Amino acid sequence: MNLEWTELIIFTILFAGVSAMGFVAARWRRPTTMEHLNEWGLGGRNFGTWISWFLIGGDLYTAYTFVAVPALVFGAGAAGFFALPYTVIAYPIVFMFLIKLWSVSKEHGFVTPADFVRARFGSPLLALLVAITGLVATMPYIALQLVGIEAVLKSMGLTGSGLAGHLPIVIAFAILAAYTYQSGLRAPALIAFVKDILIYVVILVAVIYIPTQLGGWDAIFDKADTAFTESGKGGLLLNENNQLQYISLALGSALALFLYPHSVTGVLSSRSRNTIKRNMSALPAYSFLLGLIALLGFMALAAGTKPLLLPNGNPDTSTIVPELFNDQFSDWFTGVAFAAVGIGALVPAAIMSIAAANLFTRNIYREYIRKDATPAQETKVSKLVSLVVKVGAVVCIIVLPLQFAIDLQLIGGVIILQTLPSLALGVFTRWFHKGALIGGWFAGMGGGMLMLYFCPSADGKRPHFGGSAFPLEKLGFDTKITVYAGLLAIALNLLVVVLLTPILKAMKVADGKDGTKPLDYYVDEGDEEKPPPGDEKPEAAAIPTA
Repeated sequence: MNLEWTELIIFTILFAGVSAMGFVAARWRRPTTMEHLNEWGLGGRNFGTWISWFLIGGDLYTAYTFVAVPALVFGAGAAGFFALPYTVIAYPIVFMFLIKLWSVSKEHGFVTPADFVRARFGSPLLALLVAITGLVATMPYIALQLVGIEAVLKSMGLTGSGLAGHLPIVIAFAILAAYTYQSGLRAPALIAFVKDILIYVVILVAVIYIPTQLGGWDAIFDKADTAFTESGKGGLLLNENNQLQYISLALGSALALFLYPHSVTGVLSSRSRNTIKRNMSALPAYSFLLGLIALLGFMALAAGTKPLLLPNGNPDTSTIVPELFNDQFSDWFTGVAFAAVGIGALVPAAIMSIAAANLFTRNIYREYIRKDATPAQETKVSKLVSLVVKVGAVVCIIVLPLQFAIDLQLIGGVIILQTLPSLALGVFTRWFHKGALIGGWFAGMGGGMLMLYFCPSADGKRPHFGGSAFPLEKLGFDTKITVYAGLLAIALNLLVVVLLTPILKAMKVADGKDGTKPLDYYVDEGDEEKPPPGDEKPEAAAIPTA
């Protein structure tokens, strides 16, 4: 074990500093009591524009993103840039959906996406399916935050086998669990400031300094193109076989981004509708940063950087960016960069565990185990479940092969998309029958899993569950073109919903009762009460003030 002591010391100091901030966050804007999910799980629903911008940005652009996107560009070339357009088009797509969801959630005290579905369609079963979907899709996402930390730890020389080799990660997540338990959502909100500032500084320095050492951008692209040509993998441009996959993956990922429970949690913690509007307009600034991060993959090719090896002898592509920094920068700056990645895992992991815990508490515990649970009891259960979720994430990384964990995350995107009809479209219309939504969920989920089964890995070593690129030849087409399985699955889901709804209504099958009112979707900061019965103005509900 050859430890990089300077890097390790700087990493430890910065990591310890933000951990201390996590514990102090419990006193930041401290309410009368933290024993309520509005406070522990949503920060009092009172975060302004700047806090929300850092929090949501830190939630969506994770540590795994910072190591995985350039690693994908390193291995697949232009196809790895799908993350850039998908994060750009996501915000205009979800603009009105999130504003309406925030308003109705504020009016009714909804904490989770499943809370809204339960009230909108009057179906505990549909809400349970949405909650389980969110839990299943979120768990591997939390585990993958450990991949970012593990990548920089390896590059600093902290390697080993068995539990001892994972001890640094266990310690890091134990600290995360402790301050999340105490401070709730306030902890990642406060830490997000430090995390994002560090990431911006590190990446801007990297894209300015490294090209000067490699002969400029012309030389970088030329060397990357040569490397792709010699390897026969990827390229600087898309080819005819992966263009549809690129487009469909970008669109499908954009549709899925704000269906994840942790994304909704960040939005519901905002103070007002205007806060969300400003954030949806400003968050694409992170996409600019993401584009710069992706270019690190080309820089690694040009520099001849080699990833570290896994115990089985295969390259660990997640270490390509840490190794690039090791090669190009001094130890002290590399330590700062590694700390930025490590801290970048804390914010999303905390929010994801809180969101998953709230789903269990509100939509399983209170719905099926203890219907008369008090706010304090709900908060206690959520705190405990958030600990269990983090333990589960650590176990996943220790027990499961790394590549399998990554594939689980790809599967997670296909899974979470199946909540789009009831959650995203449900905000705009109540036309769907609850039975049709349940049927569509099963059809989309079943079809999505079947398609994922036929998705081979890029290296051809695994014929099943090797990614999310579904070969159209499996549908009888004579082509090598692939398409994102999630987009096909949600199309099947919607088809079933649209066909079943009029059939069930014609058969007079009992539907659920809508527990929301039209004006609920336009409630804003300062609107504490619903208008008295009979005072609603239909024209105001029909013409949004947003």
